[in-house]
Amino acid sequence: MSRASKFTLAATGLATMGIVSFVHWAQEADRAAMHKGVERDMEKQRVRLERQAEFEMQKALEQEYLKLQTVHSTTDDSSTSSQNTNLKS
Repeated sequence: MSRASKFTLAATGLATMGIVSFVHWAQEADRAAMHKGVERDMEKQRVRLERQAEFEMQKALEQEYLKLQTVHSTTDDSSTSSQNTNLKS
C-alpha cells in the first residue's frame, strides 16, 4: 500500500470518527434541551396549581366573611344622587 493511500485511509477514518462523535454530542444536547423544556412546563403547571388553590382558598374565605358581616357596594346610588344635586345648584 502506498503512503498516499495510507494517509487517505487514516484521514477518512478520523473524519468519520469526528462526524460520529459530533452527531452523538448533538443528540445529547438536543435531548438535554428537550428535558429542560419538560422541567419548565412542570414548574409552570405546579405554580398554576398553587395559584388556583390559593384563589379557591381566598374565595372560600370571602364567602365565610360575607356570612359574618354585611358588605355595601362602593358604587351606591347615593353618591351619584349627591353629584346630581351639586350639578343642579
